[in-house]
Amino acid sequence: MISRVTIPNILQPVSHYCHVVESNNIVWVSGLVGMLPDGTIPPDTAAQFDIAMSDLETCLHAVRSTRNDVVKVRIFMTDISERALINPKRIEIFGENKPASSLVEVSGLVDPRMKVEIEAEAIVQD
Repeated sequence: MISRVTIPNILQPVSHYCHVVESNNIVWVSGLVGMLPDGTIPPDTAAQFDIAMSDLETCLHAVRSTRNDVVKVRIFMTDISERALINPKRIEIFGENKPASSLVEVSGLVDPRMKVEIEAEAIVQD
């Protein structure tokens, strides 16, 4: 069985996708950005990262998973030199449960004000 979930209280998808998919205890979370549901985007990367990570936790909880169950994250940044601004937050969020990770600089995201996007894969532990 495949469960496709769109979360009502976070930024709604801008295209044809859902926030999170779970099947056979494997979880895939679509790219999450630092925009609030009302369209507000903080100007700084760290604040955008905080929003995206909060939304990630919301998505994970919707399918009975947690940040401790994340096995892979992909972070896309428009300015990779700002990596140091989010690294302490990554350490705080994941702690000893370090996921596999990729960090990629991109030329742009769906809105030119956006600086960071995060997607993740996780498991559901019974």
